[in-house]
Amino acid sequence: MNTDSLFKPFSLKSLTTKNRIVMAPMTRSFSPNGIPTDAVAEYYAKRAAGEVGLILSEGTVINRPSSSADPNIPHFFGEQALAGWQKVINDVHATGGTMGPQIWHQGISANHASGWLPSSPFEGPSSLNSPGFENGVPMTDAAIADTIAAFGQAAADAKALGFDTVEIHGAHQYLIDQFFWDATNNRTDIYGGKTLAERTRFGVEVIKEVRKRVGEDFAVIIRLSQFKPAAYDFKLAKNETEMEQWLTPLADAGIDIFHCSQRRFWEPEFEGSDLNFAGWAKKITGKATISVGSVGLNGDFFGAFAGQSSEPSSLDELVRRMDRGDFDLVAVGRPLLSDPNWVEKIKNDNFSELKGFSKEALAELV
Repeated sequence: MNTDSLFKPFSLKSLTTKNRIVMAPMTRSFSPNGIPTDAVAEYYAKRAAGEVGLILSEGTVINRPSSSADPNIPHFFGEQALAGWQKVINDVHATGGTMGPQIWHQGISANHASGWLPSSPFEGPSSLNSPGFENGVPMTDAAIADTIAAFGQAAADAKALGFDTVEIHGAHQYLIDQFFWDATNNRTDIYGGKTLAERTRFGVEVIKEVRKRVGEDFAVIIRLSQFKPAAYDFKLAKNETEMEQWLTPLADAGIDIFHCSQRRFWEPEFEGSDLNFAGWAKKITGKATISVGSVGLNGDFFGAFAGQSSEPSSLDELVRRMDRGDFDLVAVGRPLLSDPNWVEKIKNDNFSELKGFSKEALAELV
């Protein structure tokens, strides 16, 4: 495999990376009461030392009472949590790395398996997490305004702590995505609407607030998905026109990079073209994109939770698409979760040393 294309530098506003490989955000639940520990800092610093170009943190929740559905995912607010993140970014920078936090509100969620619940009911555009599953309350105008402000504050704190970029989580059936989806957004006010274009309003206002708080020169990323975790073949935008109506307002609001989540990067998004989600996003908006989805492994992430193992796979098709200009960066999840030196091994052509992945890797920080 010729992987030279993966090892070219990338620069956009505040973000400069030594190569094109991104560590994808992966929830780890190793931050008791929302406070990232020294072990969390060590986990990220190892990936920086292992030559990852850009590290995107696991989802970190914003300052809303019910933004989190898990007591052990990290906060991105409060003195103790921000002190923990200060150590993370200091340690990552000390090893030559580049990093941004992913800021998150989980929206209407299922109750945690432990029985833990947040101090207030889950909140979303409606009470629905998915059709037929209600587990919270519709957001009031005041709740929406406070949530938008909390996203902005988290982004401002990320910049103040010295992070190189920030990623807004707008995917995978969480809060922002619940506003995008007509099955969970049945509002009749300005945040609802029959078309996907109308339902972008909440996301647009979050982006505008983030941009206002970080300034024009700080790189802002958004992670989006077409699929839902319980419906992998679902498409929020059914065709190129709908995708343009969805993504263009987000780009205009201030997004610099679209991080396009899909299960398998090689699968085409629409009939008649082999472009994947990231390829279409770049074609439509002209913005930089990150592609992701089973990079370097022969099985997908969701299969891992069901106990399926994966083995290393070729990167030739990935490189072909990158050389064609479909996307600018490539996010890698499970290979980096179980092996902090995966990037170095790829760079040095040590393919025989690559590891597979099994669900046991989810249970520890390596």
